Amino acid sequence: MKKLLDELNQVQLAIELIELGARLQVLESEVELNRGRLVRLYKEVSGKSPPKGMLPFSTDWFLTWMPNVHSSFFYTIYIRLREGQNMERMQAFIKAYRLYQEHIQLSGDEEVLALTRAWTLVRFFESHMFQLSTCNSCKLQFVNHAHTPDSAYVCGVCQPPSRAGKPLKSARKNRSKSA
Repeated sequence: MKKLLDELNQVQLAIELIELGARLQVLESEVELNRGRLVRLYKEVSGKSPPKGMLPFSTDWFLTWMPNVHSSFFYTIYIRLREGQNMERMQAFIKAYRLYQEHIQLSGDEEVLALTRAWTLVRFFESHMFQLSTCNSCKLQFVNHAHTPDSAYVCGVCQPPSRAGKPLKSARKNRSKSA
């Protein structure tokens, strides 16, 4: 009976991850079902074959301006659920990702952090490749390379890069000219 319940829990976890956009490699790492079963489940849930290709593996993407803001926001939610609510790792991950998506939808922003990237972010933290650094200006925490001295750290929100928001500004300017 316990084995059947464990298998049902694994199927449910796989379904939730597929519905949120997980790639097959994420499923293989997190779900205790064989590859053939995961592929069939993926096709059944999503209506298509799983996408092929490699997962993101560079830490650099997470440190660029907008991805860093979204990654930091997601990871802060995840950590609060893990530590504050004492949730199990994947339960906290799924709930944090759903909360991230809900916030993005309510704010009308673009979803920058796909589920696979969010999973990769968590794995980078677990591998001690990242740390959270506190901004000296706003006092919020942001994703940063591990072992980086952060006594003078200023986040990308408080000190945005020179090109941040320029495409948006030019689009607004063009709309106001045509009105």
